[in-house]
Amino acid sequence: MKELTEVIGHVRGWRRGWTERTKLQRIDLYTRVTLCALPWIFLVSWGLLPLGATLDRGPAAIALGGAFFAVNAVQCLLSNRNVSLSFAHYRGSEPFPMRRLRLPAALLAVLTGLLVALAAVGGIKDEGLALLVLDLPVAFTIPYVLLVPVRTYLLHCAAFAVALVALLAAVGVPGGLLFGAALSLFVVFLLVLTSTRPSAWSMSVMWQAEDARDMQARLAVAEERLRFGRDMHDVLGRNLAVIALKSELAVELAQRGNAAAVDQMVEVQRIARASQQEVRDVVRGYREADLPTELLGAKGVLEAAGISCTVEGADGPAGIGAPPAIQAALGWVVREAATNVLRHGDPRHCVIRLTTAAGAVVLEVENDGAGAVPEVGGGSGLAGLRERLAALGGSLEAGAAGDGLFRVTATVPLTAPRGLPSPTPRSVSPEER
Repeated sequence: MKELTEVIGHVRGWRRGWTERTKLQRIDLYTRVTLCALPWIFLVSWGLLPLGATLDRGPAAIALGGAFFAVNAVQCLLSNRNVSLSFAHYRGSEPFPMRRLRLPAALLAVLTGLLVALAAVGGIKDEGLALLVLDLPVAFTIPYVLLVPVRTYLLHCAAFAVALVALLAAVGVPGGLLFGAALSLFVVFLLVLTSTRPSAWSMSVMWQAEDARDMQARLAVAEERLRFGRDMHDVLGRNLAVIALKSELAVELAQRGNAAAVDQMVEVQRIARASQQEVRDVVRGYREADLPTELLGAKGVLEAAGISCTVEGADGPAGIGAPPAIQAALGWVVREAATNVLRHGDPRHCVIRLTTAAGAVVLEVENDGAGAVPEVGGGSGLAGLRERLAALGGSLEAGAAGDGLFRVTATVPLTAPRGLPSPTPRSVSPEER
């Protein structure tokens, strides 16, 4: 029940995740659209208004102003094309082909030359120069700031600012306007840095959280598959071994003409039906091993196979006095150990012993068929038991104990399962049956 509840919780979380993912996609789209729109806003405001002054400054100024606006518009288009790829590069999901920056870098150089030429022919007013300088690098720097480290970005911006101010000074721009141009460059570079990088970082963190949520859901499904396979092995292993044993006995009795063969086949039929119900319980995720029931079942099965079985400590504090979670885990150990006794070797006697020692419950299943056990600790059954016990802080040991004995020892601390309450099976409706 606990595993099923966890999976249901993960499924519900997965459904909520779809809604959250849709919201995240909208936020991502809004961020990208904003960054794509920013160069155009600069183009039609600070990039276009100062160029109006070129209309009364002669043909050369008009031509230079028109060329500046056209090249700037192309630069904005290229910037929009590179925004998504630069986002992917920043997130580490897809590398950005740096050759895509060659044309934008060339256009930035052309824009710089046009601006310097406008300043040289007096095609713009003094205050318009600072506005054009503000618009000049925006389209190029928005994707570029996501492709290089912040230090590299600042160094390149500083180098560009020095080169632009030097060119403007070379064509005779006064010192006051040079200071205004330098200040404008500082403002626009800082604006792009503080608006683009934090937005990309926020989106990257949100997408990482979303990916982690998806991974958690996939892991929950994988864990449920492992649990199901382990439970199917534990449930069917012993029952199939008993069915095979009783079927062989029924064949021998039938060959001798003994009427007891019918009783054995009736018992096979009963075990098969019980196995069907147990499989249904496992599929629903509600089945939990019960220690007293498993002890009685193991004793009956082993004795039916001609193996003398002794159970010690079942009525003591290590048995019925143990917490439910410990009883459930040890019930699985009893079931698997009894199955292995039937499968491996030819034992004559088996002892199942429950004790408490050093604040832990110790279960020992010992038989005298160690000589025929093929592998100590092998098989998926013992591996599954170790996983169950490890969840409670316990351990499992299996191996030869000397004098021809084979022993399986399970140890579970009494304090471990406090935070892990035993699942309670819910009632099953007739429709579910």
